[in-house]
Amino acid sequence: MPAQFLNTRVLVIDDEEMVRDNIRQILQPQAKTEHAGLSAAASVLFDEAEATVVKKKTSDEFPDFIVDLAVNGKEGYEMIKAALEAGQPYAAIFLDMRMPGWDGLETAIHIRQVDQKAEIIIVTAYSDHSIKDIISKAGHNVGYHVKPYASEEILQLATKAVYEYNRLNNLEALISVIGNIHLSQKQLDHLLQNIVDQLAMYINTDTALLGKFNAQGHYVPLASVGNAIDSINIERVKEQLGGLPRSEGKVVQIGNIITAHMSPYDVFAALPDDSKLRTEKLYLLQLFLSNASQAIHNAELKEALLKKEKLSAAGNAVGMLMHDLRTPIKSITLIADILDAQGADSEATAMLREAGNQASEIFDDFLDYLRETPLQKQPVDLTLVLQQAIKLCEDRTPDHGVMITVDMPEQLEILGDGSKLKRSLSNLIGNAIDVLSNSQTAGPKIKIDIVEAPEYVQITISDNGPGIPNEILPKVFEPFITKNKANGTGLGLAIVKQYIEGHNGRITVRNDQGAIFDIQLPKL
Repeated sequence: MPAQFLNTRVLVIDDEEMVRDNIRQILQPQAKTEHAGLSAAASVLFDEAEATVVKKKTSDEFPDFIVDLAVNGKEGYEMIKAALEAGQPYAAIFLDMRMPGWDGLETAIHIRQVDQKAEIIIVTAYSDHSIKDIISKAGHNVGYHVKPYASEEILQLATKAVYEYNRLNNLEALISVIGNIHLSQKQLDHLLQNIVDQLAMYINTDTALLGKFNAQGHYVPLASVGNAIDSINIERVKEQLGGLPRSEGKVVQIGNIITAHMSPYDVFAALPDDSKLRTEKLYLLQLFLSNASQAIHNAELKEALLKKEKLSAAGNAVGMLMHDLRTPIKSITLIADILDAQGADSEATAMLREAGNQASEIFDDFLDYLRETPLQKQPVDLTLVLQQAIKLCEDRTPDHGVMITVDMPEQLEILGDGSKLKRSLSNLIGNAIDVLSNSQTAGPKIKIDIVEAPEYVQITISDNGPGIPNEILPKVFEPFITKNKANGTGLGLAIVKQYIEGHNGRITVRNDQGAIFDIQLPKL
């Protein structure tokens, strides 16, 4: 690393003047001592005669350190805060254990409240606290060295600490660039996988997972490394977390499993053993996830903007088509009436009239979606609406061979837009028929259940097909999301979601031996 980019600022916190002076002379030989007569006395405390004549360090071997001194923990803490505010933080801090006021451990704990990155090296002749106690309270990036020491040891400790700090600092700067990346949806998918790959490499594991929890609380994986889907028990981790809300990017370790939330995603990884992550690794990991979350957010915003532009263009195009096609489409029912009057087959004219009405509804619904036209709510019999929706699908594909079973009340009235509800239900049923037919599912079945509650109605539409592919499951209600479907605009489920939410309802989807759509509609 070029010397001009290296932070070599070191702070020595010790109540003994000779110790402060000696460490500074080791790291910064040109510095003046606080008291010239201390050199001889220092030999009593330090290793042999090294303190009396400090060897001049070789510039090629060691950095050019900048050393500041503090006489106690509180003064050192204030100097660290001031350095951070000035944008000139310390890379390494040498800290005595036994000092008046705050001892070394208490000082380290206070330092960690304002600076998680600086490398702390406790240099003491006493073992007032165990290394385990120090690490648990002040973090893993705290070194421990016992007096007496040689100048070479101090140089090596300071050099290692400075390079560790700068490595972390440079990675932090590199990671922060991620937060400004703007990506397309395809690039976003690659980004999610790359985040998992980098996470696994950084914490040295071959088992990591990134995904979303859906409305039912089921975890939907989007990217993974190794066999994480099978080996990480997500439900058990959720139980151990207690269902409590987690801070954005905050890393939590439970045994050998680490997890973090970066809305709307959750990541999980399995460490090789139960050892705790070092403080600086946790810091960098949290920073990485925070900036990765921002990059994902930027990508999703860009994708949403592109989709909105596509919808706007589609709306303009359909508007022009509607101007030309409105009259021919509306004329279909008029033609059916004329044919009836001429004695044509009534069954054929009824089918023609129904086809004309359906075509008109499709155009109107498409435009309503693009223009977000308000729903026309009035009392409707939901049972009758469902029967009409099923008939629409059966008329469209009379030989589909799918068994459709319905469990619903004989009559169930709610306040809603009958046309939009019929279109929503027929879309879901029609999609299920298409999937079952295309996948050649043996014994294809669709089950529709309607359950009445005091304030709402629950509609569940399930099938025994292959389910929705995991890669599109979290975004299946977004516009232009489709897979393995020959026909369709890619707007079907987006229109359904808009209509259901227009009724102040909710629609969710999950896979369980097939696709399951759950709809909740308020009665009023």
